[in-house]
Amino acid sequence: MRRKLVAGNWKMHGSRRSNEDLLGAVREGVRSQHAECAVLVPAPFLAQAESLLSGSVVAWGAQNLSEHDAGAFTGEVSAAMLAEFGARYVIVGHSERRALFAESSKTVALKAQAAWRGGLVPVVCVGEQLDERESGITERVVEAQLEAVLATAGLGEQELVLAYEPVWAIGTGRTATPEQAQEVHAFIRALMARRLGSRAAEWRILYGGSVKAGNARALFSMPDVDGGLVGGASLQAGEFLEIVRAASVAA
Repeated sequence: MRRKLVAGNWKMHGSRRSNEDLLGAVREGVRSQHAECAVLVPAPFLAQAESLLSGSVVAWGAQNLSEHDAGAFTGEVSAAMLAEFGARYVIVGHSERRALFAESSKTVALKAQAAWRGGLVPVVCVGEQLDERESGITERVVEAQLEAVLATAGLGEQELVLAYEPVWAIGTGRTATPEQAQEVHAFIRALMARRLGSRAAEWRILYGGSVKAGNARALFSMPDVDGGLVGGASLQAGEFLEIVRAASVAA
C-alpha cells in the first residue's frame, strides 16, 4: 500500500527566525503520524532544515535544481549540492517554474534525470491552465507533460513522486473537487500503468492545488490521491499539521 505523503512547498518565504519556530513545531507535531511529511524549503535554508530536522521523521528537500551536474552555470544549484544537506526530495516542473521561468517539459525531464543522478527523489509536477480545463483538454495536456519525462528521462528502478496541480487552483483559493482530482489522478495512474505495468501502483500521486485543513481529508480519501503538495498552508504550523493528520487518517 502506498504511504501518504504531505510535502510543504514554502516557495520564496521564510527567515532564519521564523523557520526555527515553524520547523520545531512540525518536528514535534508529526512524531507519531502514519503519513510521511516533508518540507521543501528555499535553498539557503537547507542547512537550517538539516540541523533542526535531523533525527526526526520529517524529510526535507528543495524546490528546484539545475539539469547540469556542475559547470559554468552561475546561480544554479546541483543535485549533488542539495544532497550534501541531506535533501531527499526536490520539486521539478512546478507550474510557477514553467510559467514564470519558461521551463519546458524537456527541461523538466532533464531536471528529473539530474535529481536521480544525485540520489534525490524528484516530485514532478503536471497540470492544466483554466482555459485548457474549460476546453476539455486536461488529459491531453497532462499526458504530454508526462510523456516528455518518460521519453527523455526513462524509468528504471528510480523513485518518482508525481504531483497533479491544476494551475487554476494554485494560490487562487479555488480547489478541484475531490472527484475532479480523483478523475485526473486515475488517468495519470492508468497512463503510467500502460508504460510501467504493475509498478505504477507503487508510485505516489499528490494533489497540489490550494490544499487546506478544511478540504484535505476529503481529497485524501480518494483512492488515487496519495497526499498533497501544500503551498501557503505549509507556512502555518497548525494548518500544516492538520493536513498531515488528515493524511494519516486516510492512510
